[in-house]
Amino acid sequence: MDEPGPLELLNQLEGILGSDPLIDEIGFIHPSQFAALNEDIGTPSTSVGSVPNSSFETIFWARDHKLGISTRVLFPLYVAAKSAFADAYKNYKVHHSIYNERDDKNSSTCPSSSPLSLESELMKHSRALLLLSSDFGTAWNSRKLVLSKKQSLSMFMNELIFSSAVLSHSPKSEQTWSQRRWVIKMLAGNCSNLQEIMERESELVKKLAERSKMNYRAWNHRCWLVSYMSGEQVLQEFNKSRQWADLHIADNSCFHYRAEEFNWVEKLIKRYVGREALWLHRRFLLTCWIKYFVRGDHDRSLSSNQRNIRTVDIDMLIDNELELFRSCTNVPDSDFADYQAQATFAATYMMWLKKQLSMTLSMDIQKVGTSRLKSVLTNAYPEKSFLWNSLLELCESP
Repeated sequence: MDEPGPLELLNQLEGILGSDPLIDEIGFIHPSQFAALNEDIGTPSTSVGSVPNSSFETIFWARDHKLGISTRVLFPLYVAAKSAFADAYKNYKVHHSIYNERDDKNSSTCPSSSPLSLESELMKHSRALLLLSSDFGTAWNSRKLVLSKKQSLSMFMNELIFSSAVLSHSPKSEQTWSQRRWVIKMLAGNCSNLQEIMERESELVKKLAERSKMNYRAWNHRCWLVSYMSGEQVLQEFNKSRQWADLHIADNSCFHYRAEEFNWVEKLIKRYVGREALWLHRRFLLTCWIKYFVRGDHDRSLSSNQRNIRTVDIDMLIDNELELFRSCTNVPDSDFADYQAQATFAATYMMWLKKQLSMTLSMDIQKVGTSRLKSVLTNAYPEKSFLWNSLLELCESP
């Protein structure tokens, strides 16, 4: 027997997807790995859930709502899925164009298939295509058309399951994350268990963040979810993200998600020496804090007493940051490069703070001594002394 052609492969894939709508994880597997996969679960390679070709080489593997696809057939599968989707989308648009125009003269050009069958074909083929090409925007948009017309709670929930399957192998797919946000917006006003959905969404982000480091899109999605959470859930999110960040110090994406308190970040800076992500996040916090004071300076509703209190707070902030700077630039006699990096990050942070306060609050911070900054930076990296001098001159300029 000949090997199955692209169309037959597509039919097999869509048959598996149709028989198990709860598939939530997809993997692209090298042919040599299927045997080991079956050994791990204690079943032979020809067990139920495997779809072998004539040579008994596994092409698809399905079990416990997980689906494996052989990498050897990805290209022909994609070609077949793209072609099938294009035809289904064309037929769907032609039908609706004729239906909306209500032009009896063109009724003969309407596909013989019923509207329900056209929608079914479009959803089926777009599903297969998106599993193979997650950022195919037209396919996602076609699903929005059908879902918005149906307004079916079960279909929206199934779309969340399907998109989580896509994210399982493409966790940084912007189109897929966007689709989830669209579905949640559609559910928000007509769903009694929205808070449960928020819980699952948060867990999904956590799971994908574990698998895919620096996943800004996932953390951005989690940040977006906050607006749909209850007050109690927001507090829980705050604690959960702190625990996660404690274990993933180098992951900037988590810190973008948090509106971190200064004391906690300071403890992490001192505990995890030489981690640039922490210093960068402290800059983010200071930027937000400074904007608060700048906005207050222009707020005429504030009393003079309130403004004086804010001035005292600024002085306390500067004193605190100077103390952090001093503690982090006392490099011990050791061969660990992390301490040199810590001193450099602390010094460049103070250069940045000096410039920020000068620009936004018109404050000349004499407490931040230029000579001390220059000494720290030159001792850490003497070969870059010219660069440090230039940067310090820039900080001193009005």
